[in-house]
Amino acid sequence: MRRIGLAVVLTLSLILAPLATEAQEPGKIPRIGILRPGSPPDPLVEAFRQGLHELGYADGRNIIIEYRWAEGRDERLPSLAADLVRLQLDVIVAGQAATAVKQATNVIPIVMPIGDPVKAGLVVSLGRPGGNVTGLTSLSEELPGKWMELAKETLPRVSRVAVLWDPAGDPSQLRVSELAARSLNIRLQVLKVGRSDGIEGVFAGAKENHAEALIVLGSPFFYAHRTRLIDLAARRRLPTIYPQREFVAGAGGLMSYGADYRDQFRRAATYVDKILKGARPADLPVQQATKFELVINLKTAKALGLTIAQSVLGRADQVVE
Repeated sequence: MRRIGLAVVLTLSLILAPLATEAQEPGKIPRIGILRPGSPPDPLVEAFRQGLHELGYADGRNIIIEYRWAEGRDERLPSLAADLVRLQLDVIVAGQAATAVKQATNVIPIVMPIGDPVKAGLVVSLGRPGGNVTGLTSLSEELPGKWMELAKETLPRVSRVAVLWDPAGDPSQLRVSELAARSLNIRLQVLKVGRSDGIEGVFAGAKENHAEALIVLGSPFFYAHRTRLIDLAARRRLPTIYPQREFVAGAGGLMSYGADYRDQFRRAATYVDKILKGARPADLPVQQATKFELVINLKTAKALGLTIAQSVLGRADQVVE
């Protein structure tokens, strides 16, 4: 009997020991994936990390962040997205690369800080996303018209404007650009480029066709190659308007107007927080951009021999001198 009793005790000990160990383990540390089209350092990722910090999160302490960078090669996005999905993360943050992530998973929550999830077919509607994608939308159909107006205000005599367009991007940007150019009596030249080896050629084509200004339409591809675009614009002495501040402040571009992407990424952290606390993406409405900003680089204007009208400078949210 004593042997039987000892055997029972040993058996129960073996069964209960793992359970006791599991109960004593600290809570599971959430893991977040970030998929970006460019390369580090990325000011938008830093804004997202700042948003997490404000909510009490710190990488390596109470969360773990897994980064994947496409380094300007969009063709890598599907494989990088699949790599993140294999890690069985708690949530994945991706801008316009969210399409690649969505194709890889219908289960893991996806937070989209920028882009247009409705047009991309990632959500049913802004108010009721209905799937595993939520976040914020940054696109406005009015933006290309605003860019064209800025070109006209900056260069009152402008008659020829080129637009740099990524065919993989939003086609409505091109349509609105064409309408705005027509209303301002501007001849529009469309420069299609979606590959890094085509960028320099289109800049040469713009000058050959006597373009007096260039507008870079919104695209993650252009964001990833912003340094090269800015350099080419400077070398060709082509006044260029960009879709967001990261092309101008600290980077050397002439002028930008668009949604404050840093604010968008910072706000995306609140979605991650809600999801980690149990909220479902399907129940979290997609929020629209609330902050738009005009940034002007006077150093670049001076290098181009431009005088920015006071009516434009007076509207700027930031002037780089």
